[in-house]
Amino acid sequence: MSTAGGIHGFFDIQHSTSQPVASPAATLQKSKGHARQAPSNIELDEYTFGKKYNGPLRSGPPTPGEAPSAAESVMENTLPQTPNELEMSRPPSPKMEEAANLMQCWNDPPKNKWRVLSCCLIYFGNGINDSATGALIPYMEHHYAKGHAIMSLIFVGQALGFVTAAFFNNLLLSKIGRAKMLMTAELILILSYIVLVCTPPFPAVVIAFFLLGYGMAMTLALNNVFCSNLQPTTVVLGAAHGSYGIGGIFAPILATLMVSNGIVWSRFYFVPFAIAIVAMPFAGWAFWDYQEETPQTLITALERTASRQMAGEEAVSKLHDLKVALKSRVTIFGALFIFAYQGAEVSISGWVISFLINYRDGDPSSVGYVTAGFWGGITLGRFVLTHLAPRIGERRFVILLILGTTAFQLLAWLVPNVITNAVAVSILGLLLGPVYPCASTIFARLMPRSTQTTAIGFIAGAGSSGGAVAPFTTGILAQAVGTWVLHPVCIGLYVCMLGCWLGMPRIRKRTE
Repeated sequence: MSTAGGIHGFFDIQHSTSQPVASPAATLQKSKGHARQAPSNIELDEYTFGKKYNGPLRSGPPTPGEAPSAAESVMENTLPQTPNELEMSRPPSPKMEEAANLMQCWNDPPKNKWRVLSCCLIYFGNGINDSATGALIPYMEHHYAKGHAIMSLIFVGQALGFVTAAFFNNLLLSKIGRAKMLMTAELILILSYIVLVCTPPFPAVVIAFFLLGYGMAMTLALNNVFCSNLQPTTVVLGAAHGSYGIGGIFAPILATLMVSNGIVWSRFYFVPFAIAIVAMPFAGWAFWDYQEETPQTLITALERTASRQMAGEEAVSKLHDLKVALKSRVTIFGALFIFAYQGAEVSISGWVISFLINYRDGDPSSVGYVTAGFWGGITLGRFVLTHLAPRIGERRFVILLILGTTAFQLLAWLVPNVITNAVAVSILGLLLGPVYPCASTIFARLMPRSTQTTAIGFIAGAGSSGGAVAPFTTGILAQAVGTWVLHPVCIGLYVCMLGCWLGMPRIRKRTE
């Protein structure tokens, strides 16, 4: 083939016609060897964003019933519609709302409804166990002829159980899975209740409370992690922890009625025993087919960012997960935060009645219901106020709650009126209630998924320690200077909570 013939193959030569070209095709002007010239009118003729130039536009309205061409429809739906969208050289990263939609919901898959219900039942039983102790202690002291200092060993035993479980939760989860671990925890609680209903010697009571702390720490860590990864997070956690509050209202009333009618204090534990009997098979059935490792498509952008920041996107061993969790600023600050929170909660519940009797001349038969009002406020706050957290933002919402709680604590301390104090304590509980579920939401977002169970278990254990150390310290100070010391101790704990919360790291926004 000749050179001319080869070159000819690259061109489409058309013969001239007698009819002039009315509408020449649009072309882009090219420059060669000099500065680019301004586009011609043909290039800019009727050009708009999002539409491809396909010849001259219709001079009049479209014919009725005429559909746009396929090219026009495709280009109109796919090309950027605004100049801001043209700046994106590739599809944008998922937004927070889109990432949240990838999370599992409380009712999707459908079995999640039963799993959440199982968590609520377990929390309800834990609330009954925790809140009844204060009402039963006077009768336990009379039965065993022990003083306040010796009787406080049951709180120490329960706290040790929480702390011990924090070091083994992740290892046990990797060995037997979530369903069997929940069933094991409920079995430990059942054995503890069996010991207590037999009215054993006091050392056995301390051991039983140690086992209670160990079993509840297992369920608390697992259920907090599960609920923290459902959408809407704060609402699900509010319902779970609200169930704990319902148990907190129900147990003191029932325990007081039983012991005031001559029933031995230990027989009360038949109630949480029956709940644990139901919760054990229910939890096993609900979580039996639960996949522990969530597919990558269900992990939110926040979780992926936190995982890259803390775990480097590499597979790590369970032992390394434990080390990472204990070295994390989130774990340390979170443990101190919950330590202060639980300390304030239990101190108010245990000592506010003594304060009202000693410093407000309250009638013991009347002010005894203030504790129920406090737990009722916590329950209402967890069911109702948690809905405001996603709108305000969990971080800001917790700060507002802490400031409001401090204000009502001061009101209960400085206003010498028993009715005002009772109302202030109830509102204090209302504001204090949502703090735990909101904080758990932030903790879960700041942790890589591989260490969530270990870290949250450690945080829960530290929180239980606060529930034993702070009331014990308050009791020692109250013995020396009076029960008014409850209020400055709680305010100090609120300041500690605020400092830990402000020291929490923030998750970096996606920039790629």
